[in-house]
Amino acid sequence: MKLIIQIPCLNEARTLPVTLRDLPAKIEGIDEIECLVIDDGSTDETVEVARRHGVRHILSLGSNRGLARAFAAGLDYALARGADVVVNTDADNQYFGGDIAALVRPLLDQKADLVVGCRPIKNHGEFGMCKKLLQLTGSWLLRLLSKTAVRDAASGFRAFSKETCMRLFVYSKFSYCMETLIQAGNSGMRVASVDIRVNPTTRPSRLFRNIPQYLCRSGCTMLNMFVLYRPGAFFISVSAVFFFVALALGARFLWLVYWTGVPDHTRTYLPSLILLALCALVSVFLFFLGILGELLGAQRKIAEENMFLLKKKMYK
Repeated sequence: MKLIIQIPCLNEARTLPVTLRDLPAKIEGIDEIECLVIDDGSTDETVEVARRHGVRHILSLGSNRGLARAFAAGLDYALARGADVVVNTDADNQYFGGDIAALVRPLLDQKADLVVGCRPIKNHGEFGMCKKLLQLTGSWLLRLLSKTAVRDAASGFRAFSKETCMRLFVYSKFSYCMETLIQAGNSGMRVASVDIRVNPTTRPSRLFRNIPQYLCRSGCTMLNMFVLYRPGAFFISVSAVFFFVALALGARFLWLVYWTGVPDHTRTYLPSLILLALCALVSVFLFFLGILGELLGAQRKIAEENMFLLKKKMYK
């Protein structure tokens, strides 16, 4: 059983050494543990530091392609090197490396396909009240979209089985955390959570500059993934809004013209009727768009299954 711990890096020469020292050398049930550093276009000495600390695998992407792309490239690299289990952790040493053993245990016991390390959000001393509320609310929304019970959707400390690595396809550029959860949950994969510990913060996050930017990017990612993986539910839900607006306008028109018994012949009600017609047309258009989205989603699933079978043949 071979475990590869991958660490996406962007200018992490200062924090990478302590992250590497924190990784376990032995885990029960694992025969080999190797480390993979993914250089996402670093301009400092990240690669040199990794080499000096004995990292066997270094994947340089050549330019800054974003965390999601670095993560996906790392999975493919790990599969090509015979990994049976892949663990992803951050280079800023946010997550306690000693908990990797607990993280991979559900995979080794064949009780899960993907395991997420859940931080103690409510008791996290470095999280303010606003950040705690945002983290808990975001995780609640992700549980609804992904049909999973993960308590910390934003955690990047994760373990993946070999088959899960072959089945995941990352489309977004911002972060893989939300997309992989939504994809796994909607694909019927077994997603588990384990409680983990965290280390003191070593630097500010580089995924976003401030809370509003994080909310904007996270919201756009969740919306994109909802449309991608559940197009029927999205478009038909929006269609229903326009349908009920049109229905309300139609009922109002009938009430004012026929049912009150005192029709106002000086009014044409033309603006309301035009709005009614527009809402009805938009509702019908969105309804058929939802059906088309489901048909395209079926084609995407076939394409992903073919890619999985191809990877299975390549990495057997």
